[in-house]
Amino acid sequence: MDAFGDLFRGVRAQGSLFGSSTLSAPWSLHFVDGAPLTLCTVLDGAGWIVPEGRAPEHLARGETLIVRGPASFSFVDEIDTEAEPVECGEDCATPEQGGTLHRLGWNDACPGDPAGATTLVVGAYPVRGEIGRRLLDAVPDVLRVEPGGTAGAVRDLLAAEVAVDAPGQQVVLDRLLDWMLVCALRDWFERPGGEPPAWYAAHRDPVVGQALRLLHAEPAAPWTVSSLAERTGVSRATLAKRFADLVGEPPLTYLTRWRMTLAADILAERDAATLAEVARTVGYSDAFGFSAAFTRVRGVNPTQFRQRRPEITTA
Repeated sequence: MDAFGDLFRGVRAQGSLFGSSTLSAPWSLHFVDGAPLTLCTVLDGAGWIVPEGRAPEHLARGETLIVRGPASFSFVDEIDTEAEPVECGEDCATPEQGGTLHRLGWNDACPGDPAGATTLVVGAYPVRGEIGRRLLDAVPDVLRVEPGGTAGAVRDLLAAEVAVDAPGQQVVLDRLLDWMLVCALRDWFERPGGEPPAWYAAHRDPVVGQALRLLHAEPAAPWTVSSLAERTGVSRATLAKRFADLVGEPPLTYLTRWRMTLAADILAERDAATLAEVARTVGYSDAFGFSAAFTRVRGVNPTQFRQRRPEITTA
């Protein structure tokens, strides 16, 4: 596991809402589920994504937008469309509710659809927890991914799958959406002129990238700068300088913050876990040392965090 892959622990593809809509102008779909992260891609045609309180974004065939919630957004044929808005949450429009086709898990063929009909695919992700929050913090409110790249290949598979109705389709679509989300974010981080997070860019460095992979693969290991340097094949001084230069903080400071992120999600998800158990899980020999580190990093002690978790951990 690496720093980027680890962030998707908080993104559960099997919990995503999948929707495919075949639309003929005029239309106005209003997405109100408040998902923290929503992926929108146009398989055919074009339209406008209009996020609440943000500038409209044109979306053409092959383009993908990732929209941060929880604010709602609309997909319309034209910014000044005459269509009455149809609310879309866990269910959406039927022909009796405005003339659009929308199903969870497949795309209905519509005999007689005019040429130029638009097919929109939407995957809404309930990103939760502190790990998921780190992913949300790494992206802007609206993120555009141009056609092509690795996400384009996945979109082609997605288009083929939504065109049929087959057993197990929802499982396939969930996996494809998860794959597409990862590829779309990776394409966006690696675009020319892009400014990816420091921890993402650092993976290109053979030394620091290996150190990050080790820390994420074994976060509870008794790491020291010396042991990490030995595993990466460089001197302690070289590792410490290159890591700080590329990531923006020393390796053990990074490790402590990541351990506290893991601990925060354990505290939120496992009511029965004792502080000693949480401490051992993230690499501390006793609850006292863990509590001191957690309080220093998070600003509250583990017990207070657990009591306040609805406020802190809900995305």
